[in-house]
Amino acid sequence: MELLSSLGDGFAVALTFQNLGLALLGCFLGTIMGALPGLGPSNGVAILIPLAFSLGLGATPALILLTSVYYGAMYGGRISSILLNIPGDEPAMMTCLDGYPMARKGQAGEALALSGLASFVGAFIATWGLVFLAPQLVKVALLFGPAEYFALFVLAFATLGGISSTNQAKSAFAAALGLGLAMIGVDTQTGVPRFTFGEVHLYDGIDFLVAIVGLFALSEVFIFLEHRGTDKDASTGPKIEIGRIIPSWSMIRSCIPTMGRTSILGFIAGVLPGAGASLGSFISYSMEKRLVDRENTFGTGDPRGVAAPEAGNNAAAGGALVPMLALGVPGSGTTAVLLAVLLSLNITPGPLLFTENPDVVWGLIAALFIGNFMLLALNIPMVGLFTRVLMVPPRILMPIVAMISFVGIYGISGSSFDLMVMVLFGIAGWVLRKLDVPLVPVILGTLLGNEMEVNMRRAVTISDGDYSVLASSPLTLILWTIAIVGFVLPMIMGKLLKRRMQLAREKEEEGELID
Repeated sequence: MELLSSLGDGFAVALTFQNLGLALLGCFLGTIMGALPGLGPSNGVAILIPLAFSLGLGATPALILLTSVYYGAMYGGRISSILLNIPGDEPAMMTCLDGYPMARKGQAGEALALSGLASFVGAFIATWGLVFLAPQLVKVALLFGPAEYFALFVLAFATLGGISSTNQAKSAFAAALGLGLAMIGVDTQTGVPRFTFGEVHLYDGIDFLVAIVGLFALSEVFIFLEHRGTDKDASTGPKIEIGRIIPSWSMIRSCIPTMGRTSILGFIAGVLPGAGASLGSFISYSMEKRLVDRENTFGTGDPRGVAAPEAGNNAAAGGALVPMLALGVPGSGTTAVLLAVLLSLNITPGPLLFTENPDVVWGLIAALFIGNFMLLALNIPMVGLFTRVLMVPPRILMPIVAMISFVGIYGISGSSFDLMVMVLFGIAGWVLRKLDVPLVPVILGTLLGNEMEVNMRRAVTISDGDYSVLASSPLTLILWTIAIVGFVLPMIMGKLLKRRMQLAREKEEEGELID
């Protein structure tokens, strides 16, 4: 009853005119950004962070806007997957396998509507999971000491690449780079400037928001400038007619068990630190194919092959919020960006968040419920509008992204130095993406580096200089074991999973050539 009472208080916060408007705006913009190939939820949230701060929004309204963008982008990623066979982001890759064949059969509208319904079911179940699981995880987190938190941060770094990662060396390099950036500034314990090179602006360290907007948003602009004229112009638009929008009841009924099973599986995958929506999408599709595909119809336009990955990846997106809110450790790349927003608002996620800022956390959870219904209402009747977004040429879109980034960051800090730092991060992000180095561990290192250092120092100080305290308790040993397994397992399993995904895509392309 206490949980339901807290959730009721959250609805009182979320059901204000401003917060409802921000949720609707975030859902709309998120769906558009998710539909545009290459942007995805991480970039979508990063692009709109300056807007949230420029509007002078408080903690709860800002989070409602950005999490609505997050959920909306997860919805929107399916549009280009189904219509163009181009995933809006990595989790939407599995939707291509049956979504595009459905579109070629003249069932594009039904596939889009069904994927929207599956996304709703997955996100709805995940939000209820967040309501019940996060407070329980908080009780466990209160048992954590400095050594346990240090091991937990190591676990986050070790697993953030996800099970589909194949190059852990690059992930480790990115994490080390992020930790190095976190060391810039005045040492809080000794008062000694570190890596500032006499530049006064760096005494406070690197601003999270400047780093995120540069690495994600500006690097996307640089990637476009590099490839302009070589990629297909988006103005050519979809080549497939939408057709009937509302799927038949028999189609929906056949997919209901699939949605339920894959939502639970996706949520579990999302709660695991670093697994994220990509793993949720892949294992949901793989499990459902083995379970129900008796006639080998998956990959040829089976509606269940659309419902499974969509329910799985949206449930995983909600599940990734659980460790972020309860432990202060992001469960995915996008929640790492949201963690930076919380820290910039002087709100520390973790065990005390539910007691010190209950209006923020429960208002956010209530807004997720509301936003989910908004997305369902937007995504079915407005399918035609969202598909037209694919016709927007990148030469128009990218200058808007650059403008929002510069104006927003300057509006937050009023410092031209921050603009130069943002451009440097944009160039660095472009270089790292060219080298196929993941950006999320860089952000995570910048965010958690100071807390990681503080907890290590506290643990060693309490033990009178004995470093073995970092792996002395049963809980720390469990966390270290999971971290090592999470770091090593992708080296073994990652290539296998990638190969299976590639084989599935090749079979689909072969089927198209035969047609």
